[in-house]
Amino acid sequence: MNMPLVKTDNSQTIAAVTGAPAAAKVLPLTFKRPALQSKFVGKLRDVAANLVPPIVMISLLLIIWEMLCSKTGATLPPPSRVLADTWELIVDPFYDRGGIDKGLFWHLSASLQRVALGYALAAVAGVALGTLVGQSVWAMRGLDPIFQVLRTVPPLAWLPLSLAAFRDSQPSAIFVIFITAIWPIIINTAVGIRNMPQDYRNVAAVLRLNPLEFFIKVMVPSAAPYIFTGLRIGIGLSWLAIVAAEMLIGGVGIGFFIWDAWNSSHISEIILALIYVGIVGFILDRIVAGIASIVTRGTAAN
Repeated sequence: MNMPLVKTDNSQTIAAVTGAPAAAKVLPLTFKRPALQSKFVGKLRDVAANLVPPIVMISLLLIIWEMLCSKTGATLPPPSRVLADTWELIVDPFYDRGGIDKGLFWHLSASLQRVALGYALAAVAGVALGTLVGQSVWAMRGLDPIFQVLRTVPPLAWLPLSLAAFRDSQPSAIFVIFITAIWPIIINTAVGIRNMPQDYRNVAAVLRLNPLEFFIKVMVPSAAPYIFTGLRIGIGLSWLAIVAAEMLIGGVGIGFFIWDAWNSSHISEIILALIYVGIVGFILDRIVAGIASIVTRGTAAN
């Protein structure tokens, strides 16, 4: 027996042949982009949005620099000449021929060691003194005017005094770092302690926290965004001060490398060293900002 076929979609045709009830009309399937691919595309767009603008600006600056310094009578070398003159320093920063004849890695390493020690001492002393000034009215009245006067003294002005006191360039440079970085840490810590909400003090009194517990569990977390603001300012000032100090104390260090290049009329080497100084300073700031973001759970500004 021949069953009549109905000219319709596949489900209705099958129903007409088999006698089964017609199924509901099946809508065409739509394929969604996998979540992982969508997330990857979003990340790629974020990276491009952050990288493309600085790359474009740096490229424009290099082009302008090349055009201006390639003219006859230009006193500074263009980027192409800087790259050619310093290529050996770039590809081999680890050479060590003894004395002060070392690659840029060793100069940067020596400077970073001095900064690390001086900055660590400044961080510990700065937080302690800032807490004292912020917590005690009498300490603030007695110490704050002294701090405000001393912090206006230029960092290099302390160098002759430190050389006279320590009779050695290494501790003198560390002292310059210490005295440069400590003031913003003290001031910002004191501001953070003074701005601590009174409710925190009331809760600490109810819980009967001893002074050490109150400092660790209440004061430091409350003032952490202010403290890390001072620490970020301090690390930037430390890096600035060590470069300037090393130009005077000599020895191995990026500051001395710049000064020695100037005495040798190697302008291209000075430009390369300045680029490295800027990159290292940026990395140091990002490290402190990253630690601040973790400790303060994102409440500190980056």
